[in-house]
Amino acid sequence: MKRIAIGTTNPAKIMAVKSVFSSEQYALVPTDVPSDVSAQPLSDRETRQGAMNRAKHALTKENADIGIGLEGGVMEIDGELWLCNWGALVDRDGTVITAGGARIPLPLEVAGEIRSGRELGDVMAQYTGKRNIRRHEGAIGVFTNGYVDRSGMFCHIVQLLAGQYEFFCQNR
Repeated sequence: MKRIAIGTTNPAKIMAVKSVFSSEQYALVPTDVPSDVSAQPLSDRETRQGAMNRAKHALTKENADIGIGLEGGVMEIDGELWLCNWGALVDRDGTVITAGGARIPLPLEVAGEIRSGRELGDVMAQYTGKRNIRRHEGAIGVFTNGYVDRSGMFCHIVQLLAGQYEFFCQNR
């Protein structure tokens, strides 16, 4: 049975990995690791790097066969801030696979708070009056009226990672 180290203890992200990788074939090990990027990543590049760092740290820390990192951030397009999300899968052979996910624009009042230096999770707690948004529906869940939640969004990214990895392994 292969061991997959998941570079987080966030329930929404863990659920996304569990929905794609069967516990019958894989031992899934959530682990707390750093992203080595800003607490609030502010670009696709930084968010992607955070996902890769989490995957690599998880792989090493748990001596796993595969490491998976998932990172949420924001990025700017034409003066607007948009949610962005990235995932990375690494293995012991040095394979690194990445995938990006859904993007939606943030409301101006939320974007303004982030531009002033606050983290999205903290802004969302104030905006909604709910705690731990990042561990449940996420900003994506709030701003899509529940049609897409954080776990579902990351599930799509994990599917992209798994599919690429399977393709890569079959065509080595």
